[in-house]
Amino acid sequence: MSGSPDTGAITRDEVAHLARLARLAVTDAELDVFAGQLDVILRSVARVGEVAADDIPPTSHAVPLENVFRADDLRPGLSQEQALSGAPASEDGRFRVPQILGEEA
Repeated sequence: MSGSPDTGAITRDEVAHLARLARLAVTDAELDVFAGQLDVILRSVARVGEVAADDIPPTSHAVPLENVFRADDLRPGLSQEQALSGAPASEDGRFRVPQILGEEA
């Protein structure tokens, strides 16, 4: 978007070009409205660029991130026999469950 050389505003022709690229049907009246709206947007983005200073570090989050999970501590667990002791059925050291897909093993 080049805009007019003295103001930097987006032109109707540029809006019409963008509309063609986006395959949008716009009227002449809409071209004027959209040109004004896009000009406001482009000026706002330019102002944000002016605020960004070299002494401000880039950030990805507004507040520092901290890991909220507890540390993984190794603790004793159940043995295979203990885990299977409450199962209604077991086979070959695993839980035995009803077949649901009708496929042969």
